[in-house]
Amino acid sequence: MDVNKYLTVGALTRYLKVKFDSDAHLRKVYLKGEISNFKAHSTGHYYFSLKDETSKINAIMFASNTRKLKFIPKDGMKVLLMGRVSVYEATGNYQIYVEDMMEDGVGNLYVAFEQLKEKLSKEGLFDPKYKKKIPKYPERIGIITAPTGAAIRDILSTIKRRYPICETILFPSLVQGDLAKDDLVKKIEMAQHYDLDVLIVGRGGGSLEDMWPFNEECVARAIFASKVPVISAVGHEVDFTISDFVSDLRAPTPTGAAEMAVPNVHDLLEQLKQYQLRMKEAMQKTLNYQKIYFDSLKTSYALKNPNVIYEPKKQDLDLALERLQTLMKHKLETAQHELTLLKQASILKNPNRLYEQAQIHLKHVIEKLEVLNPLSILGRGYTLTYQEDHMIQSVSQIKVQEHLTIRYHDGIVKTKVEEVTRKENEV
Repeated sequence: MDVNKYLTVGALTRYLKVKFDSDAHLRKVYLKGEISNFKAHSTGHYYFSLKDETSKINAIMFASNTRKLKFIPKDGMKVLLMGRVSVYEATGNYQIYVEDMMEDGVGNLYVAFEQLKEKLSKEGLFDPKYKKKIPKYPERIGIITAPTGAAIRDILSTIKRRYPICETILFPSLVQGDLAKDDLVKKIEMAQHYDLDVLIVGRGGGSLEDMWPFNEECVARAIFASKVPVISAVGHEVDFTISDFVSDLRAPTPTGAAEMAVPNVHDLLEQLKQYQLRMKEAMQKTLNYQKIYFDSLKTSYALKNPNVIYEPKKQDLDLALERLQTLMKHKLETAQHELTLLKQASILKNPNRLYEQAQIHLKHVIEKLEVLNPLSILGRGYTLTYQEDHMIQSVSQIKVQEHLTIRYHDGIVKTKVEEVTRKENEV
């Protein structure tokens, strides 16, 4: 007998579990029935059975989901639930892991809500990438709701209190009943022809049946197609509709929608005060810094003793002239020495001619040296003009009211510029 072909109970159970978990139809199952054998565990988990006239299935609802319930389950209670079906390996029993549950009474509406929600989600109507940004400072807000009731009063009073400079336009619409969905679509499409910054669509609280127009597919698609950013404000904080998922922003209440649509003018005024205070402090800081800087300039050694700037430059010029004179003297001595050598070397051949050539050469050298000698230039009546330590080479470097230093061959003159005249052809 071949024992290898026999499975263990655990292996069979794991195989069945894999089959259950891989079945797409069992990942999200909607069931209705009656609760029996209900037990609320200390951990917050719910254990119970769901039965009808012919069958029964074990059910478990973990604490993360039980906290969302709006009621306490009891034996004998008719409920609608949604969850996934799988196998519990320890017992080999299949059971449903409940994710959501509500009392029976809305029946088909709840199923229709979940089905439409899943459909539109797969189409991408809830994708955040399509959500339009709500402007911070709207000038005109459209409101689609019933013309009477608490919702419109709360919205208008909140906007007037928080941001009275904003204009509001009411598009009165039916918000419950069979005709409401078509009226809502009509008013959403009408609002597109107005220069609106934000559109609030909603109503006050009520039963699921009362709020059902906001779960209609046509209304959801009209909101998605709106070029104006839409804030959904349907019911109370615990109420969710298809319109909430498809809108650009969901508000928990109509009052909350108004608060999200406009800023608080008092907060803006306080913010402006803070900006003014910061600007004043920054300007005062800058002025204080500049005052300290100018005070330091007034008390600086250089301004009190301007000669400390001029005199070193004067000394540098004198040293430069001395070096130039020394160089010129050396050149002259060298030339005279060369002339002497020439005289000695050529005197027996043609002393007169060589002497004359040397005299001519010496004269040319002396003339060149005289041309290069700035003292000689100054001696002929020319001058050197300085602005601080920079020699002036063009009138374009001179500005009116500037102080200049003019050097002559026999002294220095300090002057102030009264007028600058350029050649007519100078650019």
